[in-house]
Amino acid sequence: MPRIKQRDEVVAGQKAGLVCRACGCQHFRVVYLKRLPNGVVMRLRECRHCGKRITTRESAS
Repeated sequence: MPRIKQRDEVVAGQKAGLVCRACGCQHFRVVYLKRLPNGVVMRLRECRHCGKRITTRESAS
């Protein structure tokens, strides 16, 4: 699965956020959240514009 850039990463001198690959929108809603035993949080997000869904994985550093 391709890695999604998070808001605090800097790309080409600009802050990058979560961007929909289908339409370029940056507005998502969380459809489903699952906490895994190893501390990882998986979220299914849906683009508010086109409805494309992506899964993100977040872990505590």
